[in-house]
Amino acid sequence: MGDCESVAPQLEGEENLIAAAKHIVRALGSSKNLTKDVKKILADLGSQLSDMATIEDEVVEGVESGIEEQLGVVEEKIMSWETDESMIFDSGPDEASEYLNATEEARKLIGELENRCLNGEDEKELLRRAHDVLQLAMQRLEEEFKYLLVQHRQPFEPEHMSFRSSEDDSVDVGSMVSSGDDSFEESVRRYSVSRTSEDCIIDLVHPDVIHDLKSIAYSMFMSNYDHECIQAYVVVRKDALDECLSDLGIEKLSIEDVLKMEWGTLNSKIKRWVRAMKVFVRYLASEKWLCDQIFLELGSASSVCFVEAAKAPMLQLLNFAEAISISSHQPEKLVRFLDMYEVLADLIPDIDAMFLDEAGSSVRIESHEVLKRLADSVRATFLEFENAVASNTSTNPFAGGGNHPLTRYVMNYIRLLVDYKDSLNLLLKNDDGEVATSLSLDSSRTEDESASNASSRSVSAMALHLQSLTSILEANLNEKSKLYRDASLQHFFLMNNIHYMTQKVKNSELQAIFGDKWIRKHNWKFQQHAMDYERATWSSILSLLKDESNSSNSSISRTLLKERLRSFYIAFEDVYKTQTAWVIPDLQLREDLRISTSLKVIQAYRTFVGRQMHHIGEKHIRYNAEDMQDYLLDLFEGSQKSLHNPHRR
Repeated sequence: MGDCESVAPQLEGEENLIAAAKHIVRALGSSKNLTKDVKKILADLGSQLSDMATIEDEVVEGVESGIEEQLGVVEEKIMSWETDESMIFDSGPDEASEYLNATEEARKLIGELENRCLNGEDEKELLRRAHDVLQLAMQRLEEEFKYLLVQHRQPFEPEHMSFRSSEDDSVDVGSMVSSGDDSFEESVRRYSVSRTSEDCIIDLVHPDVIHDLKSIAYSMFMSNYDHECIQAYVVVRKDALDECLSDLGIEKLSIEDVLKMEWGTLNSKIKRWVRAMKVFVRYLASEKWLCDQIFLELGSASSVCFVEAAKAPMLQLLNFAEAISISSHQPEKLVRFLDMYEVLADLIPDIDAMFLDEAGSSVRIESHEVLKRLADSVRATFLEFENAVASNTSTNPFAGGGNHPLTRYVMNYIRLLVDYKDSLNLLLKNDDGEVATSLSLDSSRTEDESASNASSRSVSAMALHLQSLTSILEANLNEKSKLYRDASLQHFFLMNNIHYMTQKVKNSELQAIFGDKWIRKHNWKFQQHAMDYERATWSSILSLLKDESNSSNSSISRTLLKERLRSFYIAFEDVYKTQTAWVIPDLQLREDLRISTSLKVIQAYRTFVGRQMHHIGEKHIRYNAEDMQDYLLDLFEGSQKSLHNPHRR
C-alpha cells in the first residue's frame, strides 16, 4: 500500500485544484463591474474546467472497468478448475502454463490495485476479489505440488545403493565358543563400512516433473505463499523418508525400549542399523539434490526444506545409537560398538556437509556427540573384555585337556578385531596420544614382554592391548591347569591351549600385529609343555625297562625282569585307558606328539625285549612292538578305550 499512499495526495490535489478554479471563476462572474469580454473569458474557462473534471472521471472509470474485465478473465480460469476433479498438471503443459499465467495475472492485478487510491467501495471490492482468486489458486497449486511429489515419487530400492547386507556377512560373536573353528573362519569375513565408491545421486522424483514443481514453487513464493509451499514439501518428503527407514527395518524405539532388549534381539537391530545408516545418509544426499533442484533459486528455502524433512528421521537413527552407547558394556557388544562407531565416523563428513546451516546444527551436533559416546563405549567394553578374561574362573578341570572355550573365545575375538585395527589404534590411546593399558600384567608376563616404555612406543596401541590380553589369558590358563591332579595333564592342557593361541596368530593377520618374536616365544612354550608332558607320563614307566641286570644271582634277575615287564604293561595299559580319553584337537600336533611318544616308548620296549627275551621267556611277552605302536595311535582321540576290552578295535 506504500505506492498508493504516495499517489493519493497527487490525485486529490488535482481534483482540489480544479474545484478551486471553478469556485474562483464563479466568484469573479458574479461581479457587476466586469466587461462583456471578461465575462465571456470566465465562461469559457468554467466550461473547460468542467470538461477536465469529466475527462478525469471517465479515465478512472475506464481503468477500473479494464481491471474488472481482466480480473473476470482470471477468475473464470481459476474457478473453472475448482469443479474439475482432474489434476491440472496431468492435463498437459498448455493447461498448466495457462493456469500459472492466470495466477501471475491475479498477482499483478493485486499489485496494480494496491498502487491506486482505493477510496471507492467498487475498487475495494475488486481488490478483495483479486485476493480471493489468488488464494484459491494457491490452494490448488499446493494440492498440485503435493500430488506431483507423491504421484511421481521413484520407488526406493536399497539394493541399488551399493551396499551389502551386514546381516548376511557379519558374525554372531556370542556363538563363537560353540561354533567350530572351520565355520568361524568362513563367517568372520566382515563387510567393509568404509566407502569404496563415489556417492551416487538417484532421482527421488521423476525428472520429467521437476520443471513443474519448480514453477509451482516459484509461483507460490512470488505470491507470498512460501510458508505453505515449504510445509507441503516437508510433509510429503518426511513421510517418504519415514517410509524409507521402515523399508530398511528401522523401528521407532525409545531409549528405554532399547535398554530393555535381550542381546539377541538387540544384536540383530544393530546390524540392521549399520546398514540402514549407510543407505539412508546416501539417500539424504539425493534428498538434498531434490531440494536444490526445486528451491535453489528461492533463497534459503532449499536448506530449510531439506533440514525440516530430514531432521526427525536422522535424529531417530542417532537416538538408537545413543541408547546403545549408554547400555551395558558386555564383551560380546564390542564388535557391534565398533561397527556403529566406524559407520558413523565414516559418514560424519557427509552429515556435516548436508546439515551445514544453522537450521541443521542440532543434527550435526548430535552426530558428533553420539560418535564420542560410541568411542567411549568401545574403550569401556575393551576394558570389560580384559577384566572378564582375567576374572573367568572354573571349579572343575576342563575334560580331556583340550582347547578351553575361553581360549577359543578370546583368540577368535581378537582375530575379529583385526578388521577394526585403525579405529582401535585411535581409540585405545589416551588424550595425550599415549597408549593406555587397562590391566597390570601378572606373573605370566616375562621380562621380554615387559619391554621398556621406550620400545613399546614403537608398537601400535592395538598390538600392546592384544598382547596384554593374551598374557592375561595365559595367566588364567595357568590357574586352570592347576585344577588337574595329574601333572602330565596340566602340561598337556597348556600345550594344547598355547599351541592354539600360536596357530591363531601365525595363520592370520594377527601375525603382523604380534610379530615373529611373540610367535617364536610361544612355539617354544607349547613345545616345552609337550616335553614336560612326555616326561611326566613316560619317564617313570620307561625307567622300568632300563637294563640293570648286573646281579650275579640270575634267578633273582629273571624274577625282577619279569616283575618290571609286568609293571610296565600295567602302567602302559593304564596310560592307554586314561589318555585315549584326552584330546588334541589339532591334527598335526596330535600326530607329532604320537610320533615323538612312539619313538621313545617303542625303542625302549624293543631294546628291553630284545636283550632280555632269553631271561623272561616268550610266554611273558604280552604285546609285540608293532601292536604297541598301533595302540599309541589311539591316544588323544577323546574317546576312552581299554586294552582289556576284546572289542577294542
